[in-house]
Amino acid sequence: MTPSEKINMTTMVGCMNKLHADGYTENFVAKEKGLEAPTNQKVYGPTEVKIANFYRFEGESDPADNAIVYAIETNDGIKGMLVDSYGGPYANRKISQFITEVEDITKKEPHT
Repeated sequence: MTPSEKINMTTMVGCMNKLHADGYTENFVAKEKGLEAPTNQKVYGPTEVKIANFYRFEGESDPADNAIVYAIETNDGIKGMLVDSYGGPYANRKISQFITEVEDITKKEPHT
């Protein structure tokens, strides 16, 4: 990682730009039954995705500025991002529940 990439990853916009450049171009949307990829309108369940990485950003003065960006990869090759608030009433219940389900599935998978 170059010094400019490190600097760019310190802001949410910089992080999202870097992920986009790395092929994470889909902007996933949380639905009742999973994550929707708007470009193909397919909804992915927790067993059909993996969280490749995540990045937390904290607002200096306002808790409403706390956000997390998830780098998501689907089992059919779609790569994209999912953004949520964290830490309090601003978090999206659908996203939080979905991410918890994905993490629980990942923990149960055998590691080779």
